[in-house]
Amino acid sequence: MHAAFYLLLATSLARFLLRHPGGARVPWIIALSAVLAVLYALPPLTAALRGKRSASYASGYESGPAPGARPTPRRLTWLALVVAVWLVLVILAPSFAWCAVPLFFTGMRMLPPRAALVLVAVLTGCVIASQLRLAGRYDPDLILGPPAVSAIATAVFAYMQRQAARQRELIDDLIRTRRELAATERREGTLAERQRISMEIHDTLAQGLSSQQMLLQAADRLWDTDPATARTHVRTAESITERGLAEARRFVHDLAPADLADGGGLDEALRTLAARTAQDAGLPVRFHSEGTPAPLPDRTQSALLRIAQGALANVTEHADATTAALTLTHLDDQVVLDVADDGRGFTPTAQPPASDRRGHGLPAIRARAQQLGGTLTIESAPGEGTVLSVAIPLPPQETP
Repeated sequence: MHAAFYLLLATSLARFLLRHPGGARVPWIIALSAVLAVLYALPPLTAALRGKRSASYASGYESGPAPGARPTPRRLTWLALVVAVWLVLVILAPSFAWCAVPLFFTGMRMLPPRAALVLVAVLTGCVIASQLRLAGRYDPDLILGPPAVSAIATAVFAYMQRQAARQRELIDDLIRTRRELAATERREGTLAERQRISMEIHDTLAQGLSSQQMLLQAADRLWDTDPATARTHVRTAESITERGLAEARRFVHDLAPADLADGGGLDEALRTLAARTAQDAGLPVRFHSEGTPAPLPDRTQSALLRIAQGALANVTEHADATTAALTLTHLDDQVVLDVADDGRGFTPTAQPPASDRRGHGLPAIRARAQQLGGTLTIESAPGEGTVLSVAIPLPPQETP
């Protein structure tokens, strides 16, 4: 619209100069055209000089007031000056009448709806009068043409306003939805991280402290009757403390489990876990790997190692088992970890006694499996031992 205004202004001035060369009104027409051009460009020029083009110009002149709002005095003054100079030009040279079309949009953009319609009607009347004066005779086209143009311009502007308002609402809804989604994701991420930290502490520090407690209690009972065995228990508790300290440091730095940090892979980490459990708890644990070992995602390796640690801790504390076995099976589309023992067993659907509900235990193992899209299966019966099986699917790109 700004470009159209200046194009119509220049065309009207050129037409007047070609038809009235050397006339007495030429200096006035040129001066008024220059004044109108500068006046029309005053808002963006002023905003640019102040360094606030995007804020001042858009809020003060480019966009209209909010529905029901009154125009500011500065807005009214500027619009009144533009219309007044244009009216003087039209009186002196009727060919400037068609500059009113861009002024239609300027008025509708800057004024409330009713005031804008009044301004459009006044400008349309001026265009009709100037065209009849320019033609010098009565012509129905000159009477019906300007109102038709005004009606089309008003309809187009109203449609654009509705579309712009709808777009603003959609954008506001989108921004609000994105903020709510981001807040929800932050809350969910916080809860998930809390759950992960609690399981990490349970499977590392809590299990180590529990083992230390049992060893130190046993050493205290044997301190007077069997000092050598008591000292052995104390040294074992010391080694567990050392490993727990390493786990805590790696946990603080959010690194992989200590057994995986050496780069030996999950098979080697499980083999080390089996040997350590046999040494610390006196429970023989066999490790067996089936299938062709393939590189696994770090999250999968860490989760399976933590699951094995938690399962063996449950076996040593609650199962009264004499032997246990770890089996890691590498398949094409999944990896399966089995933890079996020959202990007293239990009914999987029954609620465990209160003394056995000291930590996360099976819920933590199930949660770890579900986080990776895996499943947990428990086969057990009283007096028949327990087999815990965790299957983790492998993504296509990780398929061996």
